[in-house]
Amino acid sequence: MPSLEVITMGRVGVDLYPEQIGVTLAEVSTFAKSLGGSPTNVAVAAARLGRRAAVITKVGDDPFGLYVRRAIAELGVDTRWVGTDPVLPTPLVFCEIFPPDRFPVYFYREPKAPDMNIAREDLDLAAIAAAPLFWTTGTGLSDEPSRSATLAALDARQRRDFTIHDLDHRHQLWRGGDDARRWAREAAKRATVVVGNIDEVEMATGTRDPRVGAEALLGLGVTIAVVKRGGEGVYARTAREEFTVPAVEIPVLNGLGAGDAFGGALCHGLLAGWPLRRTLEVANAAGAIVASRLACADAMPTLAEIEGVLARKVSA
Repeated sequence: MPSLEVITMGRVGVDLYPEQIGVTLAEVSTFAKSLGGSPTNVAVAAARLGRRAAVITKVGDDPFGLYVRRAIAELGVDTRWVGTDPVLPTPLVFCEIFPPDRFPVYFYREPKAPDMNIAREDLDLAAIAAAPLFWTTGTGLSDEPSRSATLAALDARQRRDFTIHDLDHRHQLWRGGDDARRWAREAAKRATVVVGNIDEVEMATGTRDPRVGAEALLGLGVTIAVVKRGGEGVYARTAREEFTVPAVEIPVLNGLGAGDAFGGALCHGLLAGWPLRRTLEVANAAGAIVASRLACADAMPTLAEIEGVLARKVSA
């Protein structure tokens, strides 16, 4: 088989998103089912852009787990490291859709999600070390044995490019007493690229100032810090440059999944050797496209679609 270019690691699930917009779950009557889970979506987004991608995750031994495995494969992502937990159910995720900027999310990952049981012995550390790009997320740090496995995978990389950590902070998935900031910083120390929104950067660094937060991440050894700022665009900083890329204006239907499309395009641009500004322009456009659609994984754009949005932006 051709060698992999992108390996992501972490959560997966089934998204059940309402087909009725602007109402609470209590009033919803029908849902659309799709593949979900941030690192899984990133792998799909990268595959949609032509990258050979795989995801390390786990599902339950149930019909939803079968659906997830099939959907991952059908969307062009390698399933060799999609494990099965014999006891825990495949997670479900519901949301409410109140465009343009309110999308409450409800995770059903109890008593524990199978992807939180990814252990060090489940990992092909040689393949992880050899991949041109490896992606982890903060959710993977929220419980054991996934936390230790995530850090072991990052250690296997020995901080080679491109080792990306998405801060991906979901406070409802952390237990009281766990120190999310500590583990975010431990992951960042092992990464070369860190990505997060303003809330996540504040969690990791203690500041909502994107410039100061990015500087703090660089102080941990990161070479590229990317701060997503929603409608204010994205701020990026390296040791040699810093800049802001404006957001792409587009009618928003469901903002969930936009960050994952951004992530997949970020992977593609870094591997392509594009200038960072160009990479982030494409990533912004990818995120905007998914924000204009209902689903996440199924909605990931092609490069032609992204270029079309950027062309319209230039001509506007």
